[in-house]
Amino acid sequence: MHRRQVRGNAVGILAISATGNGIDNQPRPLPIPLKTMSNKIDAAAKDAEGKIQSAVGSLTGDKGQQIKGEAKQVQADAMKAEAKVREEANKAAKKVEDATE
Repeated sequence: MHRRQVRGNAVGILAISATGNGIDNQPRPLPIPLKTMSNKIDAAAKDAEGKIQSAVGSLTGDKGQQIKGEAKQVQADAMKAEAKVREEANKAAKKVEDATE
């Protein structure tokens, strides 16, 4: 049986001990911090919004809407790149932290 526990910006899992009466309350962080996951979700939503807006603009012949939709897609790509850079930086920091222990 597992319970989720929120600590800072990561979610850990509390493992209930099968032997004894204690609870292992050492948080085990997710492989991807919640902030990064949130950024990826925001980027996916922005990309979908841009695709829809661009398609509507294309169907209606509204070049302004089409361009705004394409701009949102570019913004989503930048958001995805930022999330990837953050994720890689966190991985590198974790490696350095593990190496110094």
